[in-house]
Amino acid sequence: MFIQNLLRAALVAWPLSLALAAAPLQAQAQLSLQQAIELARQQDPWLEGSRLRQQALAASEIAAGTLPDPMVSLGAGNLPTDTFDFNQEAMTQFKVGVTQTLPRGDSLALSQQRFAVLGEQQGHLRRDRREQLAVSVAGLWLDAWRADQSIRLIEADRALFENLVEVTQNSYASAYGQTRQQDVIRAQLELTRLDDRITGLRQQRDTALGQLAEWLGAGYAVSGALPALAPRDARVLASDGALDTDWLGQVLSAHPAVTSLQQTIAASELDVELARQKFKPQWGLNASYGYRDDAPNGMERPDFFSVGVSFDLPLFTGNRQDQELQSATAQAEASRTDRALALRRLRAGFEAERARLRELKRRDALYSERLLGQMHEQAEAALSAYTSNDGDFAEVVRARIDELNARVEALDIRAERQRSVARLNYFLAGLDAPAAAVGPDSGPGPDPDPDPDPGPGPDQGNTQESAP
Repeated sequence: MFIQNLLRAALVAWPLSLALAAAPLQAQAQLSLQQAIELARQQDPWLEGSRLRQQALAASEIAAGTLPDPMVSLGAGNLPTDTFDFNQEAMTQFKVGVTQTLPRGDSLALSQQRFAVLGEQQGHLRRDRREQLAVSVAGLWLDAWRADQSIRLIEADRALFENLVEVTQNSYASAYGQTRQQDVIRAQLELTRLDDRITGLRQQRDTALGQLAEWLGAGYAVSGALPALAPRDARVLASDGALDTDWLGQVLSAHPAVTSLQQTIAASELDVELARQKFKPQWGLNASYGYRDDAPNGMERPDFFSVGVSFDLPLFTGNRQDQELQSATAQAEASRTDRALALRRLRAGFEAERARLRELKRRDALYSERLLGQMHEQAEAALSAYTSNDGDFAEVVRARIDELNARVEALDIRAERQRSVARLNYFLAGLDAPAAAVGPDSGPGPDPDPDPDPGPGPDQGNTQESAP
């Protein structure tokens, strides 16, 4: 009975060990999920590069609407080859000319529109990049948080198993109790397994933090509180059935990944119009002034002034203009297929993530309402049976390991549930789009990138759950 009381004392001391293991370390600056996302967006060089590309396209838009530079020609004409005397022949002259080429059709205006469309596309790409950053950073942050919290749980149970090893060794060395050598070995084995498990989790945590340093820089750790992310629209979880198809189609069509492809389609259509302009002649205006010297006898000679137009005749279009038009048309159609594929991919990803989130929600409720309590009852029952000489020590250890595994699994489910919400919010990014961007056939509207560093979305990261 003495040994059984020691076992009970070790188990009673276990909650205190858990509380001590849960005390956070302050070796690194800790960031919440929302802070990590905002910092990653502020430090992302791609976003700055996109702004610079938009500035470059704006400058190209201005340049594309400018006429080509005029050509100036200087020359001496009709010089006599016997003496090269400038005033010997009446037709000898010094000639200055200017030529101005005019673009074909509406090429200038169309080129300007094309650069304007590509410039607006950068705003949509930046919105999509920020949404992707939120998903990537959330995934890495949750990986590090899950590993860190699992380490705390296991380290707390490790103190329990250390006490069990000590108790079983004392029991085996004494004449009391029913402890066998295999019980001592089993307790030591489970303690070693816990050490290996902690090492693996530390590796996972350090790996996630190392990958997170790509976006945040070194020297950061995750905070101990798990944020309660909420979907951008609550109706996605209101029913297990299908959502309104028209509503979902409008939301996905306004997604920045889709609207950026819509800008690509618009640019491709302008390429088609530019190809059609090549069937029109290219005009040129020229003017020249010819200076003539006085005759040898002193008679004054009048100067010459010439003016004219030039144009090409695109008569043989089969191997050039026709092929360029066909190429531009095919490229525009290919851009439309890219948009259709993007919509399919977003819809499929949304439905899959929505179903996954529903099941994770059910599992979370099952663990918190039933399974964790049952696991604890089983562990207590195994201990009571053993202390009453009616059970096996291996059952006590197995029950405690099962309870620990259940608590770690519940932790994983909570983390995966928040990861699923973050992914689901990516598919619902169209809800935050400007009003003019909603719909598959909308034209250029307001700046799609008004805020360079918005937060992670409605209700994201604002509510905190306590760490287990």
